Amino acid sequence: VSDLIPRQTAALLSAAASEMSELQLNDDTVDSSTSSFPSLSSSLNNTNGLSSPTQSSPRKPPPPPMPAASPVAVSPSRHSRALSCSYLGSRSHHSSVVLPSVESPQSRDAYSALGFILVSRTSPIKDALAAIAKIVTPDKSSDCVRLWKKMNYGTDRATAEGDGYELLHLDDSLEGKLIQLPNTKNKKEKENSKKTETPAPPPLTVGEWSERNDGDKGKAVKLLLETRMTPKSKWVREPLELENRIKVGDYVDAQDTAGKWYEAIVRKVAEDTVTVHYVGWASRWNTTLRRYRTAAPIVGTPKAVRPPEPLWSHTSPWRENVKIGDELEVREVQSLVQRPKWFRGVVRKVANENDPPNELFCGAELECLEDGSSHSRGKNRKKRQLLVLKRRRQVMVEVPQERNMAQSASMPSRANALAPEQTSFLRWVNLYGEEICKCGTHLELRNKSQPATVSYTYGNREAPVEVLKSFNNIRGAGFVRESLRGVPPAPGSVGLQNLGNSCFLNSIAQCLNHTEPLTMYFLKGDYVNDLNRKNPLGSGGRVAIAYASFLGEVWSGEFSIIAPRLLKQTVASFAPQFNNVYQHDSQEFCQFLMDGIHEDLNRVKEKPYVEELEGRGMEDEKAAIESWRKHLLRHDSIIVDHFQGMHRSHVTCPSCGRESIKFDVYSTISLPIPPEKAGTEIRLEDCLENFEIGEQLDEHNAWYCNSCKKHVCALKMIALWSVPDILVFHLKRFQFDNCKKTGGVVRSKMEDKVDFPVENLDMSPYILGPLDKDCPPTYKLYGVSEHSGATANSGHYTATVRNTKDDKWYRYNDSHVGLTSGEASVTGGAYLLFYQRTKGTSRWGGMEKAMKEYGVNPHGSGKTDADGFTQVKSKRSRKKGRTPHR
Repeated sequence: VSDLIPRQTAALLSAAASEMSELQLNDDTVDSSTSSFPSLSSSLNNTNGLSSPTQSSPRKPPPPPMPAASPVAVSPSRHSRALSCSYLGSRSHHSSVVLPSVESPQSRDAYSALGFILVSRTSPIKDALAAIAKIVTPDKSSDCVRLWKKMNYGTDRATAEGDGYELLHLDDSLEGKLIQLPNTKNKKEKENSKKTETPAPPPLTVGEWSERNDGDKGKAVKLLLETRMTPKSKWVREPLELENRIKVGDYVDAQDTAGKWYEAIVRKVAEDTVTVHYVGWASRWNTTLRRYRTAAPIVGTPKAVRPPEPLWSHTSPWRENVKIGDELEVREVQSLVQRPKWFRGVVRKVANENDPPNELFCGAELECLEDGSSHSRGKNRKKRQLLVLKRRRQVMVEVPQERNMAQSASMPSRANALAPEQTSFLRWVNLYGEEICKCGTHLELRNKSQPATVSYTYGNREAPVEVLKSFNNIRGAGFVRESLRGVPPAPGSVGLQNLGNSCFLNSIAQCLNHTEPLTMYFLKGDYVNDLNRKNPLGSGGRVAIAYASFLGEVWSGEFSIIAPRLLKQTVASFAPQFNNVYQHDSQEFCQFLMDGIHEDLNRVKEKPYVEELEGRGMEDEKAAIESWRKHLLRHDSIIVDHFQGMHRSHVTCPSCGRESIKFDVYSTISLPIPPEKAGTEIRLEDCLENFEIGEQLDEHNAWYCNSCKKHVCALKMIALWSVPDILVFHLKRFQFDNCKKTGGVVRSKMEDKVDFPVENLDMSPYILGPLDKDCPPTYKLYGVSEHSGATANSGHYTATVRNTKDDKWYRYNDSHVGLTSGEASVTGGAYLLFYQRTKGTSRWGGMEKAMKEYGVNPHGSGKTDADGFTQVKSKRSRKKGRTPHR
């Protein structure tokens, strides 16, 4: 080897030889005696100033015919790359040459018959290609030799015409790793940029070039060398240059005005210009580029922007290497064609090349391009979606932020557990289509060491992020708090940033987050079909959408801390009392949030006028059913299904004895705390018994008696008639008394500890209505909203919650999350208690079953039956002497 090659090359090849596998040759033969090649040794002696230890070598007689090299099976190496070279001279003779690694002396005479050259992966590709041209054609000047590369498209064609080889330009296209155009905004910046020398980009290496062009699959790069007699002679392959054969529908690489390269499809070809559509971008970004490299730049386009070049010559065939677990950019399913939004998605399945296509659910609306074939004219032109190289391979992607748009039919059905994989929208997309892009195309590449900002699916109406100013040492103010990427201690157990005394919101959000039927309803996307955007009592669906986005981020599994900014801003926009950085009562916020979700998801689109039912003189069960039926005429939502029950209110006039019985709906039971007796503890059962004791109404809550025709301080007794699946108790710890001296209001808090059961709360002794043995009123605790401080509008709120995934208890103090026990929540700070039925589900607190047993249609048939049930119609005014309009 040392007799033929310079020491530097010999050392490189010897080092590479240990990592190369044996060469496999085909049966084709080459007659080297007819080749126009000079000897290998003389070629090496005059290449790029390299010198050989032996200045001349006697030319040996032609060796016997040797098999010419086909694409060689060479194991990929970290240091070397195999290139297959074909030679095209003026006489169109083909031969080959190789720089061997280690061969026996007997085979040395056959070197000129082989067609492989080993090149260092770390060498600059521009220098390497120039050296190859000099080795093969040492008697030709550089302007009489050019190289063509065989593009690796498999059996597909990127252009309508051509033989698969594309011309390589040994200029700035191979100079640096990435050529970006300067972006100076003003004269000062331009002057500064001139004064400051910008360092040249590092040269593009062989390994980087091969990886960019072929995905670095370890295959040989096939090159073709073309020569001409003189610099003024015409190139034989000139008609095959891309700029001369480019047509509409060809797939190319094209630069945008910022100098970045993208895959593109040619949409229009003029005499001197080419219009391209960038793959993955809306057509409003289509750009007209110059067609020829020698042409003048187009007005308005930077001079450095070059004409289109062969597909994957500057971009990469990244789709060929996509595998399960890879992250991609996915176009949002509800995006407009010209205003697409992009989310991050993860590949969950990769279909085989020849698999039949899967049905595409809920795909984004894409542009359909006209078929540019010459035989299609006018109306006969067909529309088709853009698929790079017309390949139809598909992948299944998981898009966490699309969980709120998911169609329930396309979501995988799973059991009750709230696993992270249940929360995202899984759907098939075309791997080579415009619905997915490589990471970094539209969204910034993630830096896992930096805080991550949550991207909510709320659309353009989302309020801008506001930096909270420090005010009176308010907890959480003075900082820009964003979500932090990380692994939570358990699925759904994510800390919440304090956005400025927002601990009241965080406490309630943590409890509702683990309310299983409500959370599953949102995560599965079932809420989408129930959105009521026209309800005047709602927010047009915005509160529900904001809450869905919040749950989606919590259960995505990507964050350890979430900043619930969108939820807070949305609620504040419809409830001005929360539009500040003051502390608020968590019970009031809980009630407003549940009411907001209910009205946004109310299945009743047109509410009729309904009068209250007076149950005096009716059987309690029939009065309860009719009251509930009237309630359903105006209220029907996920909140009604699982959170609402009824209690029986019995009011007696102290003057005339007149009684009034009504059945009212509740979603929270407010329990008074009885005064603690010496030596005894207060139990939740004591609070329930105290709740059912009659109370004398004061003058501020006086009841109007129709018999006495005046307001009276009546005796009122309340009893629970039915209980829902989710039972929320509000311990009335805060009292407001009138000060006799000043006449003002004195606020106080009862911090007595109430002992409440963590498991097996039996509510049957306190229910007046019928019981269902299949769904007994037995409950388990799963959440506690806690308060520390003097008043409801001061102090601090925390939460202790049972995780629905691992059944462990966690304590949430804003962004801090830690393990605890259910018993640890039994303190004097317990404020709201969240219980869930342990066995079965009883819709509407059992009223659905009761109505079925009585044969009552929940939404009413409209006719009066023997039991007195009648349809309730909208109330219309009538004028005397006129027939009501029908």
